[in-house]
Order: sequence, then C-alpha cells, then structure tokens
Amino acid sequence: MSGRVTSQGWRLFRIAGIPLYIHPSWLLVLPLATLAFLRPLGGHAPAALVTALLLFGSVLLHELGHSLAALRLGVPVRSITLFMLGGVATIEREPRTALGSLQVAVAGPLVSLGLALLFGLSIHAMSHLQPLLGLMAEELARLNLLLALFNLLPGLPLDGGQILQALVWQVSGSRERGVRVSGACGRLLAWMIMSFGLLLLFRGGSVDSLWLVLIGWFLLGASRSQLQLLTLQKALKDLRVRDAAGRRLRVLEPSASLRALSQLRLSSDNPRPDWVLLCDGGRWRGWVDDGALRQVPVQRWDHETLLSQARPLDSLPSIPEGAPLWQAVLALEDSPMARLLVVSPAGLPTGTLERPEISEAVLTRLALRLPVPLLEQARRQGTYPMGFSLASIARSIAALPEASELGSGSTRG
Repeated sequence: MSGRVTSQGWRLFRIAGIPLYIHPSWLLVLPLATLAFLRPLGGHAPAALVTALLLFGSVLLHELGHSLAALRLGVPVRSITLFMLGGVATIEREPRTALGSLQVAVAGPLVSLGLALLFGLSIHAMSHLQPLLGLMAEELARLNLLLALFNLLPGLPLDGGQILQALVWQVSGSRERGVRVSGACGRLLAWMIMSFGLLLLFRGGSVDSLWLVLIGWFLLGASRSQLQLLTLQKALKDLRVRDAAGRRLRVLEPSASLRALSQLRLSSDNPRPDWVLLCDGGRWRGWVDDGALRQVPVQRWDHETLLSQARPLDSLPSIPEGAPLWQAVLALEDSPMARLLVVSPAGLPTGTLERPEISEAVLTRLALRLPVPLLEQARRQGTYPMGFSLASIARSIAALPEASELGSGSTRG
C-alpha cells in the first residue's frame, strides 16, 4: 500500500498490475453504508462496517471483471477507482470490435451475478454458524443482485448502455450510432430515475429517494459527457488542417542580410514571433530563427546573408494540409515549438497551425464563440483558451478501432 495521493484519490495498491484508487467521496459514503446496514443486522455496528466493506469489495471485483476482460483482448487498463456511487475501470481505449466491447461490458455484471449466487448459496451454512453471518450473506447476495440488475439497465454510462452500444455497433456497423443510441437511452433513464426519486421525496420518502435523485443526476451528467465527447471527436475527425491553418510566417529572400531579420523583429511586438522562411524564385531554401542574431556579431549583420544561417525546412515540425485536425493536435503535443508548418500535397509551405487556431476552428464548427480577449490571450501564450485542452480527445480518437481509416497524413520534424 503506497497511499500516494493523485487527482483520482489515494492510490492503495495494484491488482493484476492495475492501480487501485480510493476517491475522497468514498470516505463519505462508507459511514452512510454502514449506518444503512445497522437495521437489517440488528444494530450490530462492527458487522455493519464489515458488510459495507464487503459490498465495496464486491464493487471492486465487478470492475476487476471489466478490467480482466479488457486485458484479455489486449486493451491496457489505466486504473480502477472506487468513489461515492460505486466504481469505475478506466481503460486505455475501446476494443477494436463490437464483440470485444460487448465482452468487456458483460464481464462486470456477470461477476456481480456470480457473487450474488455465491452469497445466496452460503446463507444457510452461515446461519448455522452464526445467525448474524447469515444476515450479512443475505444482504450481500441481495445487493450484488441489485448491482448486476441496475448496471444492466440499457443506458450509458451503465454496463447495459455499453452492451446496447456494442449491439447497435454490431448490427449497424457504426460505433458512433451505437454511442448516440445508448446515450439517448441513458439520458431518458436518468430523467426517469430522478423523477421517480423526486416523486418519492415529495410523498415523504426517506433517504433512499435522495439517493435516486443523486444517481439520476450522476447518470445524466455522465451521459451528456459521452455525447459532448462524441461531438468533439466528430469535429476533430471531420475538420482538416486547412480549415484551421493560419499564417504565422514571413518570407524573405535568402540573399537578404541579418539586418533585415533584425528590422523585421523590431517592427513586431508579438511575444511569439512568426517563423521566417527563405524563398528564392519559388524555390524554398530553408528557414532562420533569432539564434542567428545572437550568434553573429552585430558588426557583421549587414554582410552576413540569411542563407548562410539557414536551417533545413524539413527540420520544422510539419503536417499536410489535408490531415484530420486530431492528428495536428497530437503533433502539437510532440512539438517543442508549439507550432506546425502546414504543407501542400507537393510538400510546399502554405501556412502554420497553433493551438488557438485549432480551438477556434472547433468552436466555430460547434457554433460556439469565446470572447475575443480570451482568444487573443491564448494566441500570445500559444495555448488552448480556458484550458480547452483537446489532447485527451485526440488521443481517444487515435485509440478508436477506425482511427487508421480516419483520413491520411503524417507529421515530420
């Protein structure tokens, strides 16, 4: 047990090589679960605590079922996290096929059903050993059965939603259609659960009605997040580099002196200067940066040509103008310059691409607008506005089964 704290919570240990995390919200629900077991267990507090811990152990095994099924298909599993409303297994990518996705989704409920059967069969034997043990086994059998049945409800992000998504994917051949259908079912399911919880609450319901409202709210948020992710993925897949490219470059003749580069820089107050490319009669000869001004004494600036300080054009990170935008996002993550050279099919420079330009193109595609000052600040800093990081979304696209078919183009540099 390491006890190391991360954004996911406390990292405890590894199971089958998978890190296990405990989210801080779990510390809130553990005493509540313990209190809930007091009545059926005759007010025996230690037994109630042990039963609550065994319940969370059952949730852990449920998530481990998903994880082992994913590992068997060659899909890496990043972590398992226990939190207030249960647990979640975070996998690196979705399985390559609908049937593989179905296997991963089904594995968790099958584990819960197996545990329900195991605890149910042990009730008689446990009752003979100690009546209290029989009551504990009965509660755990009932709750594992409820866990399995609840997770089989057909709506994202529940396992039943994943199963529905895989089935629609298998029948239609479209993973995207599967996500949309199961996401819509998930939102309908969430509203039904919240409405039922509110109805019970207005009729003088107990704490259980509040739990239903909370669960419905969580499912609604998770389902909306799935749809938002799908929308952003679609925008990054459909948009091309040419749709977002700018022109943060200047073109000078190779025979120009270093003094011309110095004057160019003095005439600009941009903290992130444009690239300077060298072109002679339609022939691209390379590029220069401000390092040439620092390396050559100022007395020689009028005599030293830019060509003498030129670097090969292919040393700049570049991307074809026809490449899908998600590839550009990943290329920018690997580029220390935070800028890409956009090139034509013939390999000739046509523009540049930076993070703010990608953000603006995606937001425009989604019919959204950000205040101009925020965009200008992002341009000065070379970052995504308001922390609008697209890197994780681009990585999720790269991990999709159809990623190799999503457009063409590669980067260099």
